Amino acid sequence: MLKLLCNIIPAEESFILKAAVWYGKHDIRVENSEEPIIKPGKIKVKVAWTGICGSDLHAYHGAPVVQVDEPHPVTGEMAPLILGHEFAGFIHEIGEGVVGFSVGDRVTIEPVIRCGNCNSCLKGMPNLCDQMGFVGLHSNGGFTEYTLVDPHMVHKLPDNITLEEAAVIEPTAVAFHAVKLSQMKVGSTVAVYGVGPIGLLTIQCAKAAGASHIYAVDVSNERLHKALEIGATTIINAAEEVNLVERIQAETGGGVDIAFECAGAEVTVNNALASIAKTGQVVIESIIPQPIKVDIMQLTLKEANLMATIGYRNVYKEVIAMIASGKLDVKSIITKKIALDDIVEEGFNALTNDKSQAKILVSTYKA
Repeated sequence: MLKLLCNIIPAEESFILKAAVWYGKHDIRVENSEEPIIKPGKIKVKVAWTGICGSDLHAYHGAPVVQVDEPHPVTGEMAPLILGHEFAGFIHEIGEGVVGFSVGDRVTIEPVIRCGNCNSCLKGMPNLCDQMGFVGLHSNGGFTEYTLVDPHMVHKLPDNITLEEAAVIEPTAVAFHAVKLSQMKVGSTVAVYGVGPIGLLTIQCAKAAGASHIYAVDVSNERLHKALEIGATTIINAAEEVNLVERIQAETGGGVDIAFECAGAEVTVNNALASIAKTGQVVIESIIPQPIKVDIMQLTLKEANLMATIGYRNVYKEVIAMIASGKLDVKSIITKKIALDDIVEEGFNALTNDKSQAKILVSTYKA
């Protein structure tokens, strides 16, 4: 039976697909690409929906997040690459040696690339792998109709999770992981600095974990109103509130228990630190590639905890269960659905210029 599944499409036969390929800064081309041929130990996924991530947007604007200059040591791939790592769809073919899956299974993808041999991998921390990467940044990804992935990346979906929701599981895992590793307790007070998609999902995860009051801080009124819709208790526009830290301290009697930094800026890190209570915590979820100045004396005087997270590990099953149970409403952050042909103008440019946009999903599905 397995051999038959592996030969649904003969090895010598391939088809031409469309794919969104990254070539460089402001150079993403929707062009023809050959359908990948199934290989032993791989699963071919027929992609239905793929979300545009902040990392994809950074790549569009030239940030060094795509594998260039030399092949990735695990995947052997490099730019030009098909972008997209937040995706869900159907299992289309199963490679030789893969068990536990069936053609037609509805699945979401956990796109972390790992070596499997370093100390972090052996300790069950693949997000800290010495050669860690992501499908769609360090190998061809989901902005196309078919893609190949490793079986350990594939998670089956319960019937009550839609494929659109499933495409948002990856960024939800980022927020869930940060909240899970934090000092969050039932009744904790929280501030979330930066309410793009990760910040919005962090609000949802903090609320589900029992936060009693959640401040959402941003400079976009559109994003702040979305934050209020999905669970924030109080919204503060940092561009309009002169004394935002003092306000949070006054309203909470000394500061919040935990501040999640999701904006990726020096000012938000330091505002987050200033707005926590004594023995409080700042959790940095954003990627800040350049050095910044942090007021360490505030940490010392507060006996506070400053930690950072990257990606996620071992949380996909929990996230899927939380969405299936209705405890997380990830569809509420989906603001737009577009076709692959429109990904540059209606996707990347829209996210750049329209702050009312949160998560844009791209459809590559053909019945």
